[in-house]
Amino acid sequence: MADNDVLRIGTRGSPLALTQTGHVIEQLKAANPHLNEPGKLEMVVIKTTGDRVQTVLLAQLGGKGLFTKELDEAMLEERIDIAIHSMKDVPTFLPVGITLHAIMPREDARDALISPKAANIGALRSGATVGTASTRRKAQLLNLRPDLEVVPFRGNVDTRLKKLADGEVEATFLAAAGLNRLGRAADVTSLIEPSEMLPAVGQGALAATCRDGDKRATVYLGALTHWPTAIAVSAERAMLAVLDGSCQTPIAGYGETDGAGTLRLRGLIARPDGTETAEAECEGPEAEADAIGQRLAEELLLNAGPGMIEAIKTENPNIIRVPGETEGEA
Repeated sequence: MADNDVLRIGTRGSPLALTQTGHVIEQLKAANPHLNEPGKLEMVVIKTTGDRVQTVLLAQLGGKGLFTKELDEAMLEERIDIAIHSMKDVPTFLPVGITLHAIMPREDARDALISPKAANIGALRSGATVGTASTRRKAQLLNLRPDLEVVPFRGNVDTRLKKLADGEVEATFLAAAGLNRLGRAADVTSLIEPSEMLPAVGQGALAATCRDGDKRATVYLGALTHWPTAIAVSAERAMLAVLDGSCQTPIAGYGETDGAGTLRLRGLIARPDGTETAEAECEGPEAEADAIGQRLAEELLLNAGPGMIEAIKTENPNIIRVPGETEGEA
């Protein structure tokens, strides 16, 4: 595609997706002033299955790829050139022909508790109803507080906050990053430290995809890449690739760089009911990010042991692949 053609940026239509894509567009225009000229850049809004179907849990629909599938199709059909996602929504394995980039500095990666009833997790009354669609949050919460009742809870940020205000549940969790980007940090009751609830892989980071071999899109995105974010997310996703995580799998991971060339990665897998968890931590040179992620995944599987892995598979079949198994045996 010629350099003077319009650069088409694909996005979901949710308020958060539009806000996040708007931030990326601002950065693209700042780094490439010619994109400010009329007709040089276009935002293309695409409705995804995950957005259309709000009454069924993602795990029952087929996983988080439902937030990216239609954007992937539009890209491969050359209807868009770049797609912007929340990194935690991007499936472990991308369609052939699409390349993933981690761009811009990561926002706050923590989960946020929102509740009109309690100041923190410990203050929730015994038997309190907590709404979440995340098996990761559910498993970790029940591990901390098995006396709570966790119920399915879907919708965009505004929808979930309205349900909470209407009294459907006593508390819920949202990603602090999304609330911050929407200017709704004041809605946060308390921020949950990773030591208490480890975030989702990629949480707080933005992802951009483009077609393999699209040099123009790659150059644009490369100029926005925040390498500490890219390194940390790469390690997290390398861990996820070994575990073959999906929305059905309670897996958490969080990588941090120290500014001096060292990467620290923490990870967790859990039974969906929270009765058992396995945690591990690895540290090493940033240049070995993928290897660190793979090593951490193997440590998690060892720490979990065969009994816990089989229990997870029994509750959610085909969700964890032990290293050495083929894709078809996942």
